[in-house]
Amino acid sequence: MKLGAVALGCLCLLAVVSADVLFEEKFDAGWDKRWQKSSWKESDGSAGKFTWTAGKWYGDEEADKGIQTGPDSKYFALYSELKKAYTNEDKELIVQFSAKHEQDLDCGGGYIKLLPASSGKKMKDFGGETPYSVMFGPDICGYSTRKTHVILTYDGKNHLVKKDIKAETDQLTHVYTLRLMPNNTYEVYVDLKQVESGSLYDDFDMLAPKTIKDPKATMSEDWDDPKATKPEDWDEREKIADPEDKKPDGWDDIPATIVDPDAKKPEDWSDEDDGEWEAPTIPNPEYKGEWKPKMIDNPAYKGIWVAPDIDNPEYKHDDKLYLQKDIKYVGFELWQVKSGTIFDNILVTNSLEEAKKFAEDTWGKTKDGEKEMHDKIKEEKKKEEDAKKTDDDAKKGGDDDDDEYDTEDGDDKKEAPKATLEDKAEDEDEKDEL
Repeated sequence: MKLGAVALGCLCLLAVVSADVLFEEKFDAGWDKRWQKSSWKESDGSAGKFTWTAGKWYGDEEADKGIQTGPDSKYFALYSELKKAYTNEDKELIVQFSAKHEQDLDCGGGYIKLLPASSGKKMKDFGGETPYSVMFGPDICGYSTRKTHVILTYDGKNHLVKKDIKAETDQLTHVYTLRLMPNNTYEVYVDLKQVESGSLYDDFDMLAPKTIKDPKATMSEDWDDPKATKPEDWDEREKIADPEDKKPDGWDDIPATIVDPDAKKPEDWSDEDDGEWEAPTIPNPEYKGEWKPKMIDNPAYKGIWVAPDIDNPEYKHDDKLYLQKDIKYVGFELWQVKSGTIFDNILVTNSLEEAKKFAEDTWGKTKDGEKEMHDKIKEEKKKEEDAKKTDDDAKKGGDDDDDEYDTEDGDDKKEAPKATLEDKAEDEDEKDEL
C-alpha cells in the first residue's frame, strides 16, 4: 500500500513536470518527420531549404546539429505542431530557441513564431500572411536594424514592442528566451541573461490611449482638428513691446549715410569731360537704425495653448493582455539575403526554470567548445591569408625586377648581365655538391 502511494506520487510528479514542457525540439535524427515544409514561395522558385547540420564550428558535432537556411536570397518556411493546443491563462508562456548566424548575417530574419490552432487550415502554405500569436527573435539588416523583435497579437492585430532590444551579431550560437507572465509583464533573455523587461501596457500599444485631446476644446487655426479654435483671449506671447517706452526726439533725423569728409576731388578730374564731381557717402557712425521699443515680460502671457485631455471613450481596460489562446504550431518564416543561420534547441514551456535547465543542458555544455573551434578556424584562415599576401607581394616584387631587362619597347630593352667565367666555375662547383 505504501509503495503504491509512493509510485502514485511519483507519477503525479512526473505528470506535473512533463506538463511544463509543451514543445521540445533538439533536431536529432528523425527531425524531418516532425517538421513540415511549407509550399509558400515554391511556385515562383524563391523558396529556400533547411539542411540538417552542425555547421563549420561546434562543441559536439551530433548534439549541435540544427537546421540551416540556404541558399542566399530566399524565403524559408517550416513548421511543427504541439501535441495539444495551449492557452496560457493564469500561467506563464516561455518560448526559447538558439540561433547561430554562421554566415555573418548582413540582412535577414532569425525569429520564431507561435501560431494558433485557428491557423491550421493555412499551415500548408504557412508564410508571411499566416496569422500568428507570437513572433520573437533577432532581425538584422545592415547597421540600422540589429534588434530582437517581440511581437504579440492582440485583438487581431500584431503589436511590436516599442523598445529597441539588442540582438547578437557575431557568428556563434546564442539562446533567445521570451517570458510572458499573467501580471502582464514580459522579460527577454539572451544567453540566460535578462536584457529587457517591462509592462505590456507601457511597452506595447495594444490598447487605445486612456486619454485624448478634447475634440470640442478650442485650438488655433493651424491645428489639424478643424472642430475647434483657440480661445480669443488666450495670449501666447511671452514678450511684448513696452508701452511706456518712447522714441527719443530727433531719432529719425539722423541719416543712415553721410558725405565722406575726407574725400577729395581727383587732380585729373575734368568737370567738362567727367561731369560735376560728387563726394562719396559712407555709413553714418551716429545712425542707430530703426527705432524699436524694448521688450518686457507679457503680464497676460498664458503659455502655449494645448487642448485639454479627456477620458478616451474608446479605451477599454483588459487585465489579460498576456493571454494567448490555443497555441498549436511552432514555425520559422524568414527572408534572408545571406543565408546560413542554424536554428536549434527549441522549447515552449510554462516554466522559466525548465527553460534555463534546457539551455544549460544543451547550449551550455557545448558553447565553450564551439567558440574554441571557431577561434581556431578563424586564426588558421588569417594565417593562410597573411601567407598568401606575403607570397603575392613577393611575386609582384619579382615581376618588377624582371621588368628591368624585359620592356615592351624593343629599342629600350636592356640586356641582362652575362655570366663571367668565375660565375660559371662557381655553378659547376655547386653541381658537384648536389
